[in-house]
Amino acid sequence: MPALLSPFRRAAAAAVAQALGTDVALAVTTPPDPALGDYAVGCFPVAKARSTNPAELARRAAAAFQPDELLVAATAAGPYVNLRADRGALYRHLFSSALGGGLIPAVGAGKTICVDYSSPNIAKHLAYHHIRSTVIGQALVNIHRALGYRVVGINHLGDWGTSFGMLLAGCARYGVPEPLTVTALNELYVRYQTEAKKDAALEDEGRAWFKKLEDGDPALRALWQRIRDVSLAAFQEVYDLLGVRFDEVRGEAAYEPDIPKVIALLEGKGLATVSEGALVVDLAAEGMPPLILRKADGTTIYATRDVAAAIYRWETYGFERSLYVVDKGQSLHFKQLFTTLKKAGFDWADRMEHVPFGLVRLGGKKTSTRQGRVVLLKDVIDEATTRVAALLKETNPDLPPAEAEAVARDVGVGVVVFANLVAQREKDVDFEWEDVVSLHGDAAPYVQYAHARTASILRRGGAAAADLAAADPAPLGRDEEWALAKLLCDLPDETARAGETDEPHVLCRYLLDVCAAFSRWYTLGNQDPSLKVLAADAPTARARLALNAATGAVLAQGLGMLGLKAPPVM
Repeated sequence: MPALLSPFRRAAAAAVAQALGTDVALAVTTPPDPALGDYAVGCFPVAKARSTNPAELARRAAAAFQPDELLVAATAAGPYVNLRADRGALYRHLFSSALGGGLIPAVGAGKTICVDYSSPNIAKHLAYHHIRSTVIGQALVNIHRALGYRVVGINHLGDWGTSFGMLLAGCARYGVPEPLTVTALNELYVRYQTEAKKDAALEDEGRAWFKKLEDGDPALRALWQRIRDVSLAAFQEVYDLLGVRFDEVRGEAAYEPDIPKVIALLEGKGLATVSEGALVVDLAAEGMPPLILRKADGTTIYATRDVAAAIYRWETYGFERSLYVVDKGQSLHFKQLFTTLKKAGFDWADRMEHVPFGLVRLGGKKTSTRQGRVVLLKDVIDEATTRVAALLKETNPDLPPAEAEAVARDVGVGVVVFANLVAQREKDVDFEWEDVVSLHGDAAPYVQYAHARTASILRRGGAAAADLAAADPAPLGRDEEWALAKLLCDLPDETARAGETDEPHVLCRYLLDVCAAFSRWYTLGNQDPSLKVLAADAPTARARLALNAATGAVLAQGLGMLGLKAPPVM
């Protein structure tokens, strides 16, 4: 059950638990009708534990409720206890926290989370199909950091293996491309793959070249290092555009020296056996194919290096959780990996988790490096930026050119990132331009535009957000204001839920809800001037400006956790 980080949700659960004399964890939800109350606590877990009617427990808890500084009333509605918050207390908490100390408590302090994400293969382009691992992983890094965890973001590069042997074989057959670029290397790789379909011997040739590399051939090692360096420089250009930062960049090759120790360890525990000439871990008892450690030709594969990497991460970081943000097609591999580590006696294997995600299609089509159907991630970002620039000319034609260019880039990147986060992680994503470049609906510009509107209102109000932290909320009496304030106070709980479920989409949906609630509130003034945020009455204007500023602060923090910028103008 997700932690309760909002003091009001925590107080609601505590009030019911105290009234019922239980330490059973209770969930806090929002009543379907605001007229019922602000928070709802179901009595089902207690009823189950006591074999009692939950409606009777709800009546008993409501009758025993005592108001305090956060909650003022409680009523029973079937199996639920509905509680009302003290409005002044909630507004004051929101203003002081959102505009001062921060809404999200550091619940993860002292704990480490490793996040393995992006992980492209060197000598290939950072293509659009890498987007989901990259942005989901970065969002999880940001979310957990916001919750106070020490997070180690890891880019586990594919820089070793038979496919790299085929590239070296291609270099030997066709010549090393000069100048050495990722484009030239990718073209060479595709050429070799095309020829390999006609001549099966080329597959064996590639394996033989990788064996030479793995055996330490100096010339091949030098060429490998050149290719790796060129690839990393090309990757970094795109990572810089996306605002992606890693704490550790280690390729599979980094674990090569550890392979003999890993194999000796598994052999020593009686887990490694020979099958058809290959060294494997038999997982038949667990209903899985064997985990291959070393192929019959003597070369190792990525599974062996993943075992070594897992041990290295535990010994280096002592993680609370170790997340692998990799597409759902690799689910079996991670089950094999985690099971092997568990069988080897590593209890921390239970802390390792595969975070799977669905495919992404651009215009209804998948992309493939091997078949040469590559859509570069940089090209998609450039196209998004161009489309946003055209949108800005319509919405804000007076924006200075340099500022318009910067905003178009920030929103263009946001378009690409948000479109790959807003859906539930394991669902496939269809990226359609008409849907993602929009000031309406489930799109980044809609959220970023709402933030820009809060900034515009604040500028026109002539107030700094920090100066509004102690604003008196007494003039705020509208239901729309109250609905928005309650929603803003839920930022910590929604962030925790996104982190605990590894679902950035939770935070996306929350921000979309905040935008909708904000729109319902500030547009009241379109029909009635007295309801404008910048009201004629100074105390009212100050209170409304504080709510507006808190909205902007929550949107900015939420966008930041997702990896998006929050431009002050649009």
